[in-house]
Formats: sequence, structure tokens, C-alpha cells
Amino acid sequence: MRLSLLTGATALAAAISALPLQAQDAPATQVVYRGTEGIGAGKHIVFVTGDEEYRSEECMPQLARILAFRHGFTCTVLFAIDPESGAIDPGNQKNVPGLAALDDADLMVVFTRFRDLPDEEMEHFVRYVESGRPVIGLRTATHAFDIPDGRKFRRYSWRNPEWKGGFGQQVLGETWVAHHGGHGWQSTRGVVADGAAEHPILRGFEAGSVWDPSDVYTIRLPLPEDAKTLLNGEVLAGMDPSDEAAGARTLKDGKVFHPNEPMMPVAWTRSVTAPNGETQRVFSTTLGAAEAFAHAGTRRLLVNASLWALGMEDAIEPDLDVACVGPFEPSKFGFGKHKQGVMPADLAWPVDGASKETKDGGKDGTPR
Repeated sequence: MRLSLLTGATALAAAISALPLQAQDAPATQVVYRGTEGIGAGKHIVFVTGDEEYRSEECMPQLARILAFRHGFTCTVLFAIDPESGAIDPGNQKNVPGLAALDDADLMVVFTRFRDLPDEEMEHFVRYVESGRPVIGLRTATHAFDIPDGRKFRRYSWRNPEWKGGFGQQVLGETWVAHHGGHGWQSTRGVVADGAAEHPILRGFEAGSVWDPSDVYTIRLPLPEDAKTLLNGEVLAGMDPSDEAAGARTLKDGKVFHPNEPMMPVAWTRSVTAPNGETQRVFSTTLGAAEAFAHAGTRRLLVNASLWALGMEDAIEPDLDVACVGPFEPSKFGFGKHKQGVMPADLAWPVDGASKETKDGGKDGTPR
């Protein structure tokens, strides 16, 4: 019997040692990518995902891999999880386990939509935000939470009487308002805002390089006084990056609407005073569909924003490596279209036989 137990233990140890390094010490509900060298060595970035439409569960792991294996950061990615199967389920609005990872994070990247999480998980999120550490929010993070009355952290909800607009408006700079472009039939091109060309986040930016199949969100202008718009969203006439800018159209009520007069901000920075008096760096973007990250300009925007948020803007170079790490074939956005049965461990990297080297033309990579 003892020999059998020892044999079993040995087999288990061998199986564990065969796992990718990132899978060995990560809970089953998350994935951790550990960079070993580069400008980000020693810093921890936590990605909080969970939206039903834009496939944050696909694009955020790719961004995390780039930051880890191109630049040395340790990146933890959290997901909405089906508690019964353990699979990633962005439709589950009540379960994003592992927010305790934020306790030692240097940067939080949040891409959630209408989450209603348990108080014990929200405690970690709120403690992080109120510590004054930097925050990046993508797309639906403007309406990251929908927490009902009577709950401890109701004020973080996108609609509440206590803290107008909740986390989105108070921290990121805006909450959910409306679709400004045509949802599903007009895409978005990022255009440098007046006076923003020299901002470090835009180093290496090339005209037309930031494109998103999702539409421009309505932003109530002006943004908060401390906000600086970096990119405006040019509404395109169709769903291809080469499409022309959309023109005016007549609405059902007879009014003429021109979506590009004025253009809406799609990326901006803020300097927020946290409850403890710390000045908090915030980068917000209403871009974020996973397909946008197939374009190098979008990846560059988020990598540069991560460095800026961490106070590392001196390390931002125009040719910073933002090539994908591993295959990246993003799904189209839409409700009910997430890949079924994917476990966090399935996203571990590197996998057997794969190289971390995935530059243009690499056997594992995708074009820039």
C-alpha cells in the first residue's frame, strides 16, 4: 500500500513539474504569466476580466503575455468563472474569483461589464482603487459594476445615488451613456487629439494603426478637468479599417446627426486624488473588442499606457516590441459568442513545444 501511495505521489509530482511554469503556482481560476527579464521585472499587473460581448477573456491574456514575455512583468489574469465546471464564463456576472491578487499589484487593468460580485471579493478591488495605485479601464469598464441597493459597495455601481456614475464616472471619467456610432455596422479609427501628439503613450503611434470593430461610445463633453484626451474616435462608414469616415444621416425624428462633429474621445488620461491623498494615474479607453488587438497600434497603445500608468514613461520607445505571444485568433464581438469550455489553465504559456519567440514570421506568432 505504501509503495502504491509513493508511486502515485511520484506520478503526481512528475505531472506537475511537466506543466508550464505559469500553471504550477496559479489557482485553477486564473492564469499567471511570469516574465523573467526586461523593464517590467519585479512588477505585478493584475487583469480583471468579465464582459459578455467584447471578448475580454481573449484579448487580455494576449496583452498580459506581451507585457510578461516581451517586457518582464508578472501578469495575473482573472476571469468570470462558472463555479460548477470551472470554465471561463463571461456570462456569469457574480463570480470573478481571485481578486486578492490585487493586494500586491502595482497596476490593475479592468475590463468588466455589469458585475455584481460578493462583498469579500469587492473588498480587494475597492482597497486597491482607494490606495491610489494606477488603474487602466477598457470599453465596458465605464459600467464595470451593477450592484443592487443595500449592498456594501453599491456606490461602485454605474447607477447609484451615492457616488454619481460609480467607478466608471468617478475614477475612469465616464459611465455608460449610449452608442454614438452604429453598433455592429460602424467601426472606429483612433485619431490623435489636438495637442496630444507628444504624449508618451502615443510614442510610435502611426496614423490609422488603432482600429476597433466596435463602435464609438457617447461621452458627455467635456471630460473632467484633470482629463487629457489622447485619441478621438472617428466613426467609419463600415466595418473595415480602410472604410471612409461616416457622414451625416437623418434620424427617425427628422434631425440630422453627424457622428464625427464633434468626435468623441476614445482614449484619455486622468490624475485622480485618491481618498488617501495619493495622486492616481488613470488611463481610460472605450476601445476594446478583441479583434482590435490583432492590430499592432492597439497593442502599442495599451502597452505604452501600462508603462505610463506605472510611472515608467521614460522606458517607452517608439519601436517597443508589441508583437503577439503565441497564436491569437480573436473571436468577433457579440453576446453568447464566447468559446465554450475553456479553462484558465488552457491559456497557460508557453505550452509544450512552443517558443516564447513570436516575432513577425515566427512559427507561433501572428503578424503585427
